[in-house]
Amino acid sequence: MQKHRYIYSFKYDYHHSELCKLESRQLFGKEEKDKLLFCDKEVEPSISPFIKNRIEIVSSASDYDRLLMDVWDKHIQTPGFRTEYINLEGEKVEFSERRRIETDFGYCVDAAPDFKNPMITYGICFIRGVWYFGILTKHSIEWLKHNDKPCSFSNSIEMITGKALVSIASLGIREQKLLDGCCGVGTVLLEACISKFSIEGCDINDSSYSHTLENLKFYGYEAKVHHCDIKDLDGRYDSVIIDLPYNHYAYADDEIVWNIIESAARLGNRVVIVSIADISQMILQAKLKVVDHCLVDKAGKRKFTRRIWVCESLSNDE
Repeated sequence: MQKHRYIYSFKYDYHHSELCKLESRQLFGKEEKDKLLFCDKEVEPSISPFIKNRIEIVSSASDYDRLLMDVWDKHIQTPGFRTEYINLEGEKVEFSERRRIETDFGYCVDAAPDFKNPMITYGICFIRGVWYFGILTKHSIEWLKHNDKPCSFSNSIEMITGKALVSIASLGIREQKLLDGCCGVGTVLLEACISKFSIEGCDINDSSYSHTLENLKFYGYEAKVHHCDIKDLDGRYDSVIIDLPYNHYAYADDEIVWNIIESAARLGNRVVIVSIADISQMILQAKLKVVDHCLVDKAGKRKFTRRIWVCESLSNDE
């Protein structure tokens, strides 16, 4: 019955569907389906803008009473616990029914509960005819405070996209050394910092550089920010994130774009690029290969589409 260690549930709007699937492929090696994913890889839900919950499966059964008995037979004695029924996408389990289920499983744990400040939460869910019970880890919404950052540009990438770029570039590995090569006002940097990733920023624009520093200071984050052209950077990074500049806020012609992509390829074996144009030929010329790709629509007064390219160095094939 129990084939995987974890169940992940996802939440996203329709225009972020492709971005979520891209992130899922990069983090787990496979796509979420119907906003659910079963796998054996442990990923912290809060590094993603889309992962809502993670359940580490303790027991599963096709019959409700059988699952209750299985949990009872495990003699769980964890004090300070609580139980929570997880309403999945499309479910409409009423409050009273959820409370009944939570109470049933609460009586199966031989310890005193703590409903306000639990040390551990056990989740219960019903998926495709199977009941599951396990340790629940929920997504933290603390990162939403970045909506109130003091500095922003109208053309800045969305926070959701910025957060996804960090998880995609890092593959969810916090030990990775990241670079945001055109950091703008620091949207990506803020999302990396709150999730405790190691990241540096770089921007040649005076306003962008000062705004990034102000935003980092506002939230008390520490990250090294280089005030220079990316071509003048030395060192090596596990992954480089590039949101290519465009329009009157940050002018970029083909020569500037090429300079940025070529520099990113020199600095890291893995490069994640955001563009509004097809840059596939430049990517190839920079001796990178596209290993994954998606489109992300941005709604507003003027709807436009961003492309996200996940690239790796061709030298990795040697």
